[in-house]
Amino acid sequence: MIELVGDKITLTEATTRHIDELYYWKFEEKEQAAKKWNGPYIPELEMTMDEYRESWEMNYFITGQVPNTLVILAGNKLIGTVGSYWIDKHTDWLETGIVIYDKRYWNGGYGTEAYKRWISYLFQATDIHRLGMSTWSGNSRMIKVAEKAGMKEEARIRQARMVDGTHYDAIKMGILRIEWESLFRS
Repeated sequence: MIELVGDKITLTEATTRHIDELYYWKFEEKEQAAKKWNGPYIPELEMTMDEYRESWEMNYFITGQVPNTLVILAGNKLIGTVGSYWIDKHTDWLETGIVIYDKRYWNGGYGTEAYKRWISYLFQATDIHRLGMSTWSGNSRMIKVAEKAGMKEEARIRQARMVDGTHYDAIKMGILRIEWESLFRS
């Protein structure tokens, strides 16, 4: 069982209880505040609890024994997830992300600590050359978190995302292993 312990958060593999809690945050919680920031331009298909549980098992490992998602705990409270997905396995192009579902934990450094630990874990557990992330220009908090993790803006696709009737730029950011090593492995 993977457990990455920080000052404010712990990243760990999801238990059945965690998966059930995530289902609540993704599909049942009334406000759905996180969906206003985390890819609000991507439609999310509704799932039953059983379908959601099954989705956790599909393609669970990105490589070897490295899971594609860990849950973020603040104390014993589940507040979000960090994740990754392949854009192109053949060229070693892996994207990463983070979602803090419980907005009471926004702007408190929880996301920054979790994302930095996730990036470090992925570089330590794999031989991947670079890690990236994608967001939209209206999500300034995610852009700041990525910058604090050492990522640089690599592409800006002008007015490619529509949120609430307004066009925003699509943002691509990334960090190379050599950059991460110079920043965080000294």
